[in-house]
Amino acid sequence: MAFQQSDLDRLDTAIGSGIRKVTFADGRSTEYQNLDDMLRAREAIVGILAKPAPGTTGRRRFIVGRVGRL
Repeated sequence: MAFQQSDLDRLDTAIGSGIRKVTFADGRSTEYQNLDDMLRAREAIVGILAKPAPGTTGRRRFIVGRVGRL
C-alpha cells in the first residue's frame, strides 16, 4: 500500500481535530477505534515515507562551493 505526504497530512488533521474517520488520497477510507490506533498508523506512514524510493541509493549530494576563473 503506497502512501503520500497528503495521506499523512490528512491523518494529522484528523488527529488534531478528534475525527476518527480519514479518507486518503486514493479514495480509501478508514475509521479508527481510538487515538492510539491513529498514532500507530501515523508512525507506520512516517516510516514508509522515510524509505528511499526503489531504484535510488538514498544518498544526497550537496555542492559546497565552486571555484572558477574570471
